[in-house]
Parts: sequence; C-alpha cells; structure tokens
Amino acid sequence: MVMLRWCLLGMALLAVPALAEVQVSEVQRGTFEEVLQLDGLIEAVQQSTVSAQTSGKVMELPFDVDDSVPAGALIVRLEDSEQQSRLAQAEAGLEEARSGLSDARQRFRRIDELHDRGLVSRQEYDQASNNLTSANARVERARSVVEEAAKQMSYTRIEAPYGGIVTERHVELGESVSPGQPLISGLSLEQLRVVVDLPQKYAGVARDQRRARVTLGDGRAIATGEMTFYPYANPGTHTFRVRMSLSEPNGTLFPGMLVKVSVPVGKRQTVLVPESSVIHRSELRAVFIMEGEGEGHPRLRQVRTGGRQDGQVEILAGLSVGERLVLNPQDLVGTERLAPLPGGDE
Repeated sequence: MVMLRWCLLGMALLAVPALAEVQVSEVQRGTFEEVLQLDGLIEAVQQSTVSAQTSGKVMELPFDVDDSVPAGALIVRLEDSEQQSRLAQAEAGLEEARSGLSDARQRFRRIDELHDRGLVSRQEYDQASNNLTSANARVERARSVVEEAAKQMSYTRIEAPYGGIVTERHVELGESVSPGQPLISGLSLEQLRVVVDLPQKYAGVARDQRRARVTLGDGRAIATGEMTFYPYANPGTHTFRVRMSLSEPNGTLFPGMLVKVSVPVGKRQTVLVPESSVIHRSELRAVFIMEGEGEGHPRLRQVRTGGRQDGQVEILAGLSVGERLVLNPQDLVGTERLAPLPGGDE
C-alpha cells in the first residue's frame, strides 16, 4: 500500500509538463527549542463559599445553581424578627443611658457652680463627678450593644462579595441555619488562571526561564501573565505545581477546562525546513531535492519529521545539510491538493 502511494505521487510528478520557477534553498541547521507538552487546568482566582454569621430561617434564595450573580446582589435572606427585637432593645437601652447622662451632666454643673462658691462639700462634688463618668460609660456600653445588634441584623441579608456564577447551594427555603453553616458557593469568571504539574526533572529549567505557552484545542494561543512556582513538590507524584494568570477578553474560557501548556526545557541544533516544503500523504512525509549539475532536476525523497516551531519542521532523517531543497513542492505535484502537515512528533 505504501509503495502504491509512492508510485502515484511519482506519476503525478511526471504528469507535470514543465517545471516553472522552482524555488530552491540550501538545507541548513538551526536551533530547535525542546518543549514539554503538559495538560493544564483552568481555575477561577475568586471562588468561595459564603457561610451564615447569625442564626435564622432561610426566607429567600433569589439565585439557583448556574445563575449569574452581580456583585452586591442579595443571595440569601434570613428571618430577622429576633435580630430586630434585639436591636430595638439595644436602641432603647441607649436612649435610657443617654437620658441618665443628661441628668448626670446637669447635676454636675449645679454642684460645680456651688462648689466654686464653697456651698457644697468636696465629697458631694466628687460624687457628682463620678456619677457623670459612670453615665458616660453606660452610654458607650449601650452604643456598643446597638452596634453589635445592628451587625447581627445585617447578617440576615447576605450579599454577593463579587460578580460570578453560583456553583452550589447548600441550603433550601425554610431551613434553619446557625453561624458557620455553608450557604452558597460561587466563583468569578472575570479572573482566571491555569495550573499545571511540572515533572521534577524539568522544574529547575522552567523556574529559570519562566516561559510557557498556553493553547486551546483549536491551536489558539492564550496570553499569560505572571508565573508562580510552588516551593514544594507533591509527595505522591513528585511534581511541582506552576500557576499562571490568564487574560481572555472573549470569555471563551471556563473553570475546569483543559488546555495545552508548552514549557521550554532545552535547545539543540538540528535540520530545520519550512513546513510548506514537506509533502504529507497519510503516514508518508517527503520533500523534493534538486539533484545533478547546474539547475538539476527534482527528486522525491522520503523523510522522517520531528517537532515544529515557528513555521518550521525538524527533519530527523532523510535530509542532509547542504542539499538543495525545493520550497514549492505543490507546483511539482500539479493541481493535486496537498494535505497539511499534522502536529506533533512523528
């Protein structure tokens, strides 16, 4: 079968009546960057679970799982009759304390005037002063009680700390909750990052270079930001975790997606040729080489290819430095449509 395909390709070459403007370039060595391909996981930077800070019955749950929630929106409302009662009592206590302070202040003013004229004893003056100080302390204590009651009242209305998506609802309407009990989990799609586990043998090189390329399944590259290397290895897999911030304005990335992460781990000198100069027929790879004196004539030769980078493909076998490579093999194969060169090593 392979021989038949080679024969068909050779016949296609012979069918060309004239070789017009064959583009030729001398085969040379180039620097090929060795890249480690890893699977990376997209995760949200902001993801959290909101818990209850006071007790009460769940009265309202405006959002369900997978709903989009704007920042500051009400996500849980608890029954607040008990908190309202405590707040009312605290405010009444504050008013009573303020009234006592007013009486103590007026009494002290009268005693102070009489003391200056020598009409009251020092003991009465000290007592009035101490009563005023105690009244001030009672007001401050009552104000603190009001603030705490108001805070407990505010805890009955839970708002979204940031805009995002509800991922899990831990309670239902009518359920009684207590402080510390999880209510709703969510995450934000505005800030994403990718995490990847790097084998131990490549950790040092990757940490020194601090470069990586993140691509989607369709080959589209994603812009990355700062790289963070975890300072410890996973004891089970002996890998180091690397985290990179992402910027995706089109909103096509979501937490839990897999992406390809290419991490440079070394360089080597090898034969590199343009991808367009390689013919691909199923499992066959071939190039045209100009042989003979002068202009020469093209001859088809099978090659073994390796990796690709920046529009070039590595030739592992079948081609030597100094040979003349045809850059436009499509013109030599007539009007046949050539299949694109597949990705990855061969």
